[in-house]
Amino acid sequence: MKTLTLLRHAKSGSDDTVARDFDRPLNAKGRKAAQAIGRHLREEKLSFDHIVASPAQRVVETIDDVARGYGSAIAPAWDKRLYLASAQTLMDVARETPADAARLLMIGHNPGLEDFVLLLLGGGDPALVRAAEAKYPTATIAALEFAVDDWAGIAAGAGTLVRFIRPRDLDPTLGPDAD
Repeated sequence: MKTLTLLRHAKSGSDDTVARDFDRPLNAKGRKAAQAIGRHLREEKLSFDHIVASPAQRVVETIDDVARGYGSAIAPAWDKRLYLASAQTLMDVARETPADAARLLMIGHNPGLEDFVLLLLGGGDPALVRAAEAKYPTATIAALEFAVDDWAGIAAGAGTLVRFIRPRDLDPTLGPDAD
C-alpha cells in the first residue's frame, strides 16, 4: 500500500512587484493557512517517507510555515519539474519515488495538482470526492491510497481518496475566496 499526499502551495500575493512568477511570496492569509495545515498534520500524526517540492518561492514559504505548525523541519527534495507541472509530469515524478517509501508528499501548484488528483481518482468517500472535483484551493491537502508495492505501479483511476482538507475546514476565517 502506498499513500500519496499532495499539497498545493498556500495563498500568494498577487499584488507583489516581483519580476518573475517563480519569486512570488505568500501573503499573510497564506502563511496562516500553511501553519494551520501543519498543525493538522501533527494532530493527525501524519508523516512522510519521501517529500518532493517545487523550488518556487511560494512553495518554499509554504513548507516553512507548514513546518512551524507541524513543529518539525520539513526537508524536501527540490525538483524544478514540479514548478507549474502538468498531471503527467507529476505522475512521472511520483513513479520515480523509491519503492521503500510508503508515504510520499508532493508540494506544488495548480492546475497540475488538481488535474493529477482527478486523473488518479478511482474512488473514496463520496463527500471527499465531490469536494476534490469542485475545486482544489490553496494550501489544500489531498491524500490517495494505492494498492501497489512500487510507486511505478500507480495508475490513472487507481487511487482511493482518503483525505481532502482545505484550510477553511480547519479555520473558517481561511476561506473561501478567489484562489
